[in-house]
Order: sequence, then structure tokens, then C-alpha cells
Amino acid sequence: MKKYIFFISGIDTDCGKTIATGFLAKYLYKSGKKVITQKIVQTGCTEISEDIENHRKIMNISLLEEDKNRLTCPYIFRFPASPHLAAKIENTEIDIEIINNSTKKLLKKYDYVLIEGAGGLLVPITSNYSTIDFIAKNKYPIILVSSSKLGSINHTLLSLEAIKSRGLELTALIFNEFPNKNPIITEDTKQYLQNYLNVNFPKSKFYTIPEINNITDFNITFEEII
Repeated sequence: MKKYIFFISGIDTDCGKTIATGFLAKYLYKSGKKVITQKIVQTGCTEISEDIENHRKIMNISLLEEDKNRLTCPYIFRFPASPHLAAKIENTEIDIEIINNSTKKLLKKYDYVLIEGAGGLLVPITSNYSTIDFIAKNKYPIILVSSSKLGSINHTLLSLEAIKSRGLELTALIFNEFPNKNPIITEDTKQYLQNYLNVNFPKSKFYTIPEINNITDFNITFEEII
């Protein structure tokens, strides 16, 4: 059976990557697919990645053995900062091959691996290696998450330009309506980005995650995502 890897990135921190990753995993899981999520680096916590914990919560499943042994997130740092700084504070250097090997091990058991990044595309993993370098090296198709907050059009277009300049594949753009502080801005931003995608990335899909009160009781359909 064919194996699939998708890299879920965002336009910035707290745009909704974790929610999007969790719902995509839930959709595939409920469709009968063997799917697991991975976080390349988690900062601002200890023990098990809090984003991985949220993925499982959304999927309505318990933590997996791969989560407990940190195969799904090989690097976890206490300081809430970009990976390169969080690692530096703990006198650690992130080894990209350890992350890659974790993905390879997950692929032996699962058919779908959804890798969530940390922050946006240009976030440094090490002092000389960014997230987009990691994606380009592995030739991962990208699912980009945007949001409704003011300024997200600019951030989204800059991210899309970075994807295009590297010749990378954009599978989908997911628009997260949270925090939806201004419905007029939310609706206009969503329509603008959808029109932009239709013109500049016509083969890519566009999905919306509405503002949600209870993530465990909500389902989103990602038809034609693969």
C-alpha cells in the first residue's frame, strides 16, 4: 500500500496548526486509514508533546505507545521559543536525522504520517537550517494553515510565495476562522485567500475550520485531500 506524508505548517504561531492536524488525522482515522501524527519539535513543555496530546484528544483516542516513547516527537524543550533557541538554552543541538528516522519508523506501521511543524515555514530548527529547508530536503507536500486574525492575508501570501519560490507542492490551504473577532474581516479574508488560491495554486484544495467550542464532538470532512 502506498505511504503518505504531509507536512502541516502555518502562517505563524497559534494560527491553528494543531487543530488542523488533529482534525485531518481524525478524518483519516474514521475513514479506516492507519494514520499517526508527528511533531518535529515541541517547545514550552516537558515529557510528552502537548500538541500530540491535543491531536489524540481530537481523534478521541488515548496516547499511543509511539507518543509515550517520544517517537512522535523526538525533541521536547521547556523554554517556549523557536526550536534553535530552546535547544541552545538546554545545551542541545537538534539532529535532523533523528527526526527523519522517527518518521521512517512510523511509516513502517502507519500508512499516513502527518507532520506538524513549529511556527511558520521560516522558523529556524537549527542556527542554519529552517523548517522550509527541512520540507524541501524531504520533498514533503505542504498543508498550510491560515487564520482570520487581522494581518493574516499578508502572512499567508508571504508563506505561499516561499512555497512557490522553492518549487514545493501545496496540497491544501486550511482557513481557521478562529478567533473570528470581526466577522467582516473573517469572511473577506477567507474569500480573498480562496480566490488567490484558485488563480495561483489551482490544483490545491481549500478547506475551512469554523470557530469550534468543543473539539472532541466536531468532525470536518477533507474530501479529495489525497
